[in-house]
Amino acid sequence: MSQSEQTHYRACHLCEAICGLKIVTQGEQVVSIKGDENDPLGRGHICPKAVALQDLHEDPDRLHKPIKREGDQWHEIEWEQAFEEVAQGLVGVQQRHGPDAVATYQGNPNAHNLGSITHAKMVTKQLQTRNRFTATSVDQLPHHLSSLWLYGHQFLIPVPDIDRTDYLLMLGGNPMASNGSLMTVPDFRKRVKALQDRGGRLVVIDPRHTETAEVADQHHFIRPETDVLLLLAVLNRMLESGCRGRGEVGERLQGLEAVAESIREFTPQQVSERTGIPCEDIEAMAKALAGERALCYGRMGVSTQRFGGLCQWLIALINLVGGNIDQPGGMMFPAPAIDFTAFAAPGHFNRWQSRIRGLPEFAAELPASAMAEEMLEPGEGQVRALLTIAGNPVLSTPNGRQLEHALGELEFMVAIDPYLNETTRFANIILPPASPLAHEQYDMVFHHFAVRDTQRYSEAIFAPRAGALLDWQLFNGLGKAMAELSGNSFQPLPAPRELVDRGLAPSGLSVAKLLESPSGIDRGPMRSNLLRRIKTPDGQIHCDVAACLQDIERVQESLQRPVGELTLIGRRHVRCNNSWMHNSQRLVKGKSRTALLIHPADAARYGLSEGDRARLASRIGEVEVSISITDRLMQGVVSLPHGWGHQRPGVRLQVASEFSAPSANDLTDELWLDALSGNAAVNGVPVSLSSLPAQ
Repeated sequence: MSQSEQTHYRACHLCEAICGLKIVTQGEQVVSIKGDENDPLGRGHICPKAVALQDLHEDPDRLHKPIKREGDQWHEIEWEQAFEEVAQGLVGVQQRHGPDAVATYQGNPNAHNLGSITHAKMVTKQLQTRNRFTATSVDQLPHHLSSLWLYGHQFLIPVPDIDRTDYLLMLGGNPMASNGSLMTVPDFRKRVKALQDRGGRLVVIDPRHTETAEVADQHHFIRPETDVLLLLAVLNRMLESGCRGRGEVGERLQGLEAVAESIREFTPQQVSERTGIPCEDIEAMAKALAGERALCYGRMGVSTQRFGGLCQWLIALINLVGGNIDQPGGMMFPAPAIDFTAFAAPGHFNRWQSRIRGLPEFAAELPASAMAEEMLEPGEGQVRALLTIAGNPVLSTPNGRQLEHALGELEFMVAIDPYLNETTRFANIILPPASPLAHEQYDMVFHHFAVRDTQRYSEAIFAPRAGALLDWQLFNGLGKAMAELSGNSFQPLPAPRELVDRGLAPSGLSVAKLLESPSGIDRGPMRSNLLRRIKTPDGQIHCDVAACLQDIERVQESLQRPVGELTLIGRRHVRCNNSWMHNSQRLVKGKSRTALLIHPADAARYGLSEGDRARLASRIGEVEVSISITDRLMQGVVSLPHGWGHQRPGVRLQVASEFSAPSANDLTDELWLDALSGNAAVNGVPVSLSSLPAQ
């Protein structure tokens, strides 16, 4: 007798958009995945990745029990043995070499999984190491640092009020492909259409004519790493015209005259040629941003470059002096039911530095660009063991080949991950969590970046497979084993549902109340709240951040250097999600999306034709690429997607391994970073290109 179909409502956890899903199952099988039209945030929007949740759940390459490496062979072991041996490996290294001899790396998916957010600390805090690395420093660190300096808390990050703005200037963001980043904005296309229907405008600044540029009212090419010049000129022009903020927020602004004096020489006329944007267009941007219901937003393209920290500070000041911070239609601060700014540490910067290069920590994390050298360089404090949690830094951090070498030299490594991938293949033991559809989900992180205030709690759809553990159970189990071996007391945390329930209580909500509305509840548009939430010691907004004013000297020095021949930038596609969605056949099928994009004039200069093979090289390495010629890219710029490079030995990813696409991070340079924040500069990397003989 066939089982009846059941309908489940859930938020997709694969990207920041947290779109509402309607998932139909029959027994243990997924029948269909569609958008939930009753979801007040996503409004029925869905992208191809959500449908691939079925593939993640059913993937034959997915691990379900711990595996242990002996030589080149892997075999399953029981959880109790795995916890015991991992504890012995990590604690043993620390007992022999000190607490900093063990490093941790946490990847992007940690922010998307409730059990990781609530329970990973059961393991990481016990290590008490200063060698903590995360994906933050190859992504959004400049946002957090700017917010710490200006508003007193790393999570007071404003997002575009896209549903009420009349002018949106976007630099280095591509939400048509990403569904928003540090801006949880499902259904971006319709939101832009609504903006345009009410007479508003979207202006995109990007070296590539992206999918977002395609729906914009205007697109300007810009030379990589010159966003900082554009922002300096826009802010300078606004200050010259008398912009000093508006309302109570404007009254809190301090130090603007010092800022004005420091940037006086950066005029539209002075930066136009270097950026590639005409003076009159820069003037028009400054004028528009001085009006009401206008905003400037910058994302990956301006964060992951050598002036990322300065760019995010300048973007914040542009919105502040224009009077468009904490105002409807400007940049606003989401205030979710569980508010990190009410209980989480505000963050700190440069309290200590990395051992080799002296790079600054942020919120007790060191830049990921320093990870490999800390393993390879002998001496006191050398990293000799590594714990990775849902991360694949061989493909996602600069100079992946160097990191590969470093991982091979470690005394011990453990990976908490469902796959045997390019990084975890170096582990001694891999601890896999159960399928994502076996986990409950509450988006504790992304409600902090959502363009509308909604809440939803998603129940698990399936029970964990026999012998599998949920991520929070895994963290409790390993934490207990480590504590027993170290002679420390240990109190396991309850299930995430109970922790969420406690967190919701001050808002008058509960998990039970949220479950009464399986599509989620709508608490309305964002509201002004900065003045009651600001965490600076005196409640003022000190715009004249000394480190930023000093960093302007580095910008001036850059103007003296000649423009290089070719500069590499990254790109993403709506069917990709960093390195970990390439094992889904439905996502990778179709026309190849991994070629090197190059402008026709540059292709002609190098004697290249469509489909040719070529060698792309940087200071740290070279890769073989396929050529795709397009005028939707600025001359002098080439673009390669990140997250590929799956044809490495020992990887167990059947679908992904069929693609010969190179890893962009075999070219990005661990020395090429933002000197202000320590964030990796994976965009704007100097490269050279040469043709290869026809095969």
